[in-house]
This record gives sequence, structure tokens and C-alpha cells, in this order.
Amino acid sequence: MDFYGLMFTVSVWALPLLLAITFHEAAHGFVAWRLGDNTAYLQGRVSFNPFRHIDPFGTVIMPALLLLVSGGKMMFGFAKPVPVAFHRLRSPRRDMVLVALAGPGTNIALAILSSLLIHTLPLFPPDVAEWVFLNLRNSILLNMILAVFNMLPLPPLDGGRVAVGLLPRALAMPLARLERLGFIIILGGIFVLPWIGDKLGLDLNIFYLLVFEPAAYLSQWIFRLTGVF
Repeated sequence: MDFYGLMFTVSVWALPLLLAITFHEAAHGFVAWRLGDNTAYLQGRVSFNPFRHIDPFGTVIMPALLLLVSGGKMMFGFAKPVPVAFHRLRSPRRDMVLVALAGPGTNIALAILSSLLIHTLPLFPPDVAEWVFLNLRNSILLNMILAVFNMLPLPPLDGGRVAVGLLPRALAMPLARLERLGFIIILGGIFVLPWIGDKLGLDLNIFYLLVFEPAAYLSQWIFRLTGVF
């Protein structure tokens, strides 16, 4: 891929990614604030300013690596987690679930909105319409990937927090203790397992199986729901 091709590819992935992670994190902070914890609000994290949510690794390095490894076909990342003091929530166990669901729920809403906006493409000149379409298409896929990925039942992901909030205490507490290792497990699943599988001649890309394939299927469902295809 030449330099201009790479820049074009970055231009149609970067904006959807920044919007997806910014709205995701701002939604967590907003719901926590409304439910009694103003920690994120006081730190300026209930904001649509992406620079307040950027994580050097998750928002810059990891997406760039995935973009290069995939030959410009895929970008994924995450932002700095929004701080939530769960003990300050009015009903900590219930509200923890609501705060966790706010992020993926917002991503699903953004994906549906992006699909609806595809109907506006005839309003743009052809060259601009192509660029807008790629941004909207990538927005749908990225938002669904973020939603599916974050709903995996592993702390510190949102799905892990939902599981901890809903499971009986005897099951919730051991799962909650996994949070210390959760990030290492996630990175191992995304990067280390596929590398080991490649050396062994095995397909160990669990990220593709557990996240990308469901997200791609749900993206097609959103296209049909909004009348695009």
C-alpha cells in the first residue's frame, strides 16, 4: 500500500474509531453521574472531547498495529476506562450493571444511526459520497465490534461487570477477582494466541471467532433493519 493509500485508509477508520470509543466512555460516565457517582464528571470524562479519553496504547498503538498487520483492512482500539466508584452509586449492584451496559448500548445506537445516514449519500458528490460511505460502513462495524467485545463476560470488560452484577455472590466474587488479570488475558487472546497458532499451523484467532464474526453478522442485520440492503 502506498503512502496516499495508507492515509486514505486511516482517514476512513480513524474518525469512526474515535467517535465510537469517545461516546462509549462518555456514556459510562454520564450514567454513573446520573446514578449517584460524580467521579467521572469531576474528572472531565463526561465529555465528547476525544482527547479526554485517549489511551496511548489502546487508542493509538494497538489500532496502528492492527491496521498494519491486516494490510489496512481492520482497526480496533479502546480508550482510557472511565473511573467509577461503584460504592457511591445509589444501588451499587444494580447500577453497576446499568453503567456497564451504557457503553455497548451507545455503540449499538451509533451503528444504527450510521446505517440510517447511508440513505443521505445521494446528497453528496460521488467522490465525497464514497469517502462518507466508507466512514459510515466502518462506523457500523467498529461500533458493533466494540459492543460485542465489551460484552464478553470477563472483567474489566463491561460484560464481566454485568455478569458480576447479575450472578449469585458465590459465582460473582471469583469472577470479580479475575479483573486483575483481565487485561493480560485479553491481550493474550488478541495477539499471543494467534501468534502461537500461526507457529503451530492452527487457527487460534479467538478474537475473530468470538468478536469479529458476531459483529459482522450483527452489522448485516443492522443494514437490513435500516433498509440499506
